[in-house]
Amino acid sequence: MIGRPDIPMRRYGDDDRVTRQQVKPGTLRRVLPYFARYRWTMVLLLLITALNSAITVASPLLLGFIIDDGVLRRRLDIVVGLSLAIAGLALADTLAQMVQSWYSARIGEGLVSELRTEVFRHVQRQPLAFFTRAQTGALISRLNNDIGEARSAVGLLLHRSISTLLTLLLVLIAMFYLSWQITLIALVVLPLFFLPGRVAGKLMQRFTREEMQLQAEMATMAAERFNVAGAILAKLYGRPEEEASQFAGRANRVRDINVTNIMYGQAWGNAIALLAGLTTALVYGLGGTLVIHGSLQVGTLVAMTVLLTRLYGPVNQVSNMQRNVLTTLVSFDRIFEVLDLQPLITERPAAHPLPAAPAAPQVEFEHVSFRYPAASEVSLPTLEMVTGHVPEREAGDLVLRDVSFRAPAGKLTALVGPSGAGKTTITHLVPRLYDPGSGNVRIGGHDIRDLTLQSLRDTIGVVPQDAHLFHDTIRANLAYARPGATESELVDACKAARIWDLISSLPQGLDTVAGDRGYRLSGGEKQRVALARLLLKAPTVVVLDEATAHLDSQSEAAVQRALKAALAGRTSLVIAHRLSTIRQADQILVIDQGQIRERGTHDELVAAGGLYGELYRTQFAPQATTE
Repeated sequence: MIGRPDIPMRRYGDDDRVTRQQVKPGTLRRVLPYFARYRWTMVLLLLITALNSAITVASPLLLGFIIDDGVLRRRLDIVVGLSLAIAGLALADTLAQMVQSWYSARIGEGLVSELRTEVFRHVQRQPLAFFTRAQTGALISRLNNDIGEARSAVGLLLHRSISTLLTLLLVLIAMFYLSWQITLIALVVLPLFFLPGRVAGKLMQRFTREEMQLQAEMATMAAERFNVAGAILAKLYGRPEEEASQFAGRANRVRDINVTNIMYGQAWGNAIALLAGLTTALVYGLGGTLVIHGSLQVGTLVAMTVLLTRLYGPVNQVSNMQRNVLTTLVSFDRIFEVLDLQPLITERPAAHPLPAAPAAPQVEFEHVSFRYPAASEVSLPTLEMVTGHVPEREAGDLVLRDVSFRAPAGKLTALVGPSGAGKTTITHLVPRLYDPGSGNVRIGGHDIRDLTLQSLRDTIGVVPQDAHLFHDTIRANLAYARPGATESELVDACKAARIWDLISSLPQGLDTVAGDRGYRLSGGEKQRVALARLLLKAPTVVVLDEATAHLDSQSEAAVQRALKAALAGRTSLVIAHRLSTIRQADQILVIDQGQIRERGTHDELVAAGGLYGELYRTQFAPQATTE
């Protein structure tokens, strides 16, 4: 949306679907198995944490002995000895915390790394229909921001949860040992410490989900503008001020959410501090009274007050963990929404590779009908990941109707016809980007649904009309089709595609960066690099979707010669709008309204005077008149 005045920016106060969405039941249970592979590391972490907690409790106890048995009895040896022991414990505590942090970081970072890789791999398995609706920025936001939030929280919880609970238990045991009366008073107010964290956690859970939604929307807006095609469109048609205002609205809302979170955290921290202060005062009063009446020693009172501070610290952290767990679950919930996507294209359990054959295989369509999946059939995680627009034909109209043909092995079959007739859809069914609604697509006599996806990819090479290049070197873009290609093989492929003269003239040659989506190259140059990539792969089945559309007459003639040699002996399906490029095709299929209307060679179809003859006259009659 580029600043259309008839589409108002959504006001978040008017639509609270995001903030009302609850974390799905069972999210926490789904997180736990990810920790199973780190169980032995977690055992070591538990042992180190237990040592750290024991040190936390031991120091105040030693302090009490220093006062009662050393200072009050004037025993210098006890004072020095126990002081050295406390110093040793402090050193051990520091080392234990360092090791604890290292192990918790290893677990947390390892878990998140695996989770991020799993999300990336899972999204790659989604059908093409998913990517026609999904917003790239929103997907990237989930991959980076949401998992990043989970990483921070997991590391924090791993580092503190076990330590906090063990310390809390040991402190309470030590306090009961020293004075059960004071301990009971301290325990009376403990429930009050957990109330603020529970209330704040629920509120912050709503704010966290909304913030992540806004971050995804900003990432989407930036991803659509911060590429060459988007930047050109925005500069030619966009309204910079309106777009900046929309972006600012989302950024300001994120700001407001973060300020609110900070204030909730501050208020909650102040409430905890107030409760701790009041309880400490009460303990001082009771403990002082017991000391005066001789029921408690001074050193014991000092040890109790120190332990009290170490009691409320863990209690405070437990309350913090409530809030952190609730907000962390939002991150994992959004991550699992992506992992719950069910791919439309899957391998059957008994799928097998396409058997190797000395010759190229035949491609056959047998009574194939197809419609593009409706929005309800493509699993999508949340509303912000879809465009909201569903083309009419995707609501159920058939794009192909009972299509049957054979593309003979090692021969060139051309697909021609008006735009929207279904030609590109046919080429999408061959490499199984979609599955037919009815009928069968066969390669070498095998139903492609019975073949492994990898063997299909190895067998079929495709050059679409708008060839895509990664923002990487030309070498890397070529090697994407064949990672182990040698330098000479790269050069030979470029020469065959009539692009080597250009590449060799560049200062960095094959190491020249192609730019975002290959925009540093012209359309024709980019297309020839894509053709070189196809030639490097050397598939036995080739699909070309108007692969010479962006070439000038001279380049087209050169590439046609290259293709003629490259396609020799390969089964080829070629979409062509310029009929001059497919006059020598072994078979021409004329597609119209999802059906094959005519088939034959160029001369046969021209002589028949049907739709192909009309298309031919439309393209060449003006030239004949001019001549």
